[in-house]
Amino acid sequence: MQRTKTLQTMLSRIQSLYLFFAALLAFGSMAFPFWTFTTDTVILFGDFTNVEGAGVMVSAGSIAGGVLSPLTGIVAMVTIFLFTKRKLQQTLIVLCFVLFAADLLAGLAGGHFLKQYLETQSTTVSFAPGSSLFMLLPEPVLFWLATLGVKKDEKIATAYKRL
Repeated sequence: MQRTKTLQTMLSRIQSLYLFFAALLAFGSMAFPFWTFTTDTVILFGDFTNVEGAGVMVSAGSIAGGVLSPLTGIVAMVTIFLFTKRKLQQTLIVLCFVLFAADLLAGLAGGHFLKQYLETQSTTVSFAPGSSLFMLLPEPVLFWLATLGVKKDEKIATAYKRL
C-alpha cells in the first residue's frame, strides 16, 4: 500500500514527466544521425560512427556523443526517482544540463572536423543536420521546466513545514 502511494506521488509530479521525455529524447537521439554529409556517397554521422581516415577528432566526437547521450538519459531517469530529495534532484538536473551541452558540443565538433576532412577528399560537400540534432534541442527546455517543478515542490514543502 505504501509503495503504491509513493509511486503515485512520484508520477503525479510534473517534473517527472519532463525528465521522462528528456530521457526518451536522449536515448532516441542515439538511433538517428547527427549530421548527413553528401559527397560522392552519403555519410551519416552519429553516435559511434567510424569514418575511415577522418581522424581522431571525428572519432572522439562520435564516441563522446555515444557516451553522453545515454548518460544524460540515465541521469534524467535516476532524477525522477529521487523526488523526495529535492536538493539532490536540482543538482542532478544541473548535471543533465551540462551533459546535454557536452553532447551537443561533441556532435557539432565531430561534424565540423568530418566536414573539413571530406572537403580535402572531394570537391563538393553538402551537409545537413540530422534527426538526432533536432531530438536533442528540446532537452534544455525540459530540464528547465523540471527545475521549475522542483522549485515549486520545495516552496510547497517549506510552506507546509511552517504550519
